[in-house]
Amino acid sequence: MPDKRNNGIKSGYASVNGLDMYYEICGAGRPLVLLHGSLTTIETSFGKFIPFFAKTRQVIAIEQQGHGHTADVDRPLTYEQMAEDTIELLRQLRIEKADFFGYSMGAAIALQIAIQHPYLMRKLAVIAPAYSNDGLYPEVLEGEEKLKPEDLNGTEWQKAYARIAPNPEHWPVLIAKEQQLTRDFKGWTADEVQAIKAPTLIIIGDSDIVRPEHAVEMFRLLGGGVAGDLTGLPRSRLAVLPGTTHITLIERAEWLLPMIGEFLDLPMPEEK
Repeated sequence: MPDKRNNGIKSGYASVNGLDMYYEICGAGRPLVLLHGSLTTIETSFGKFIPFFAKTRQVIAIEQQGHGHTADVDRPLTYEQMAEDTIELLRQLRIEKADFFGYSMGAAIALQIAIQHPYLMRKLAVIAPAYSNDGLYPEVLEGEEKLKPEDLNGTEWQKAYARIAPNPEHWPVLIAKEQQLTRDFKGWTADEVQAIKAPTLIIIGDSDIVRPEHAVEMFRLLGGGVAGDLTGLPRSRLAVLPGTTHITLIERAEWLLPMIGEFLDLPMPEEK
């Protein structure tokens, strides 16, 4: 059972597909599921976002296999499995439909859910999504392949892992699994992305690891790329933040909070 913290957050673990999966819940209202980025935690991805969203929503933040408080198990990381773990946790929490907000790895997990389990998703906000490895700069893929655990010593991610992970000595294992996750990622087809029904907000930095051309391509697949004054606004949106990298994207809370909040608050197309 979850335990009540002094700061109003209920935290707990659930037995999910062989994991003791950690989650936090706060606020009340329409559910919003937060899916963190690779090598990060709830706090390092969403610490600046949760207090704002919890004012008007029930926020459910999840830590995936091997991340944060959720111990690793003897299986690889895949977007398919992380999506299934997320869905099972939401089932146990009796969440039947929710908005989803994912960053980086979390954006890919959210895309998998939108494609394979559309009934669960009302709206989708994704930061730095790529529906295939072609969406990333080649030098980013090369750099990740060459990454060594010691390269991240002293970073916010490494320090958070050392502080809260059940097995802090497994940091090199997590990095190796993340590298394999990227290496084995087959992506989704353009037809699969185009079939997503949930209104989607795509956000990248202008100096992100995701190529801007890829974000525009995804935006077009999701109904964007029209003259809105003539046709009306499409169901999906695209934002490119200036002077912003992949890492600093999540630090732009002062820009992102009103942008994402307004998008989530808009009526669904059928409600207008």
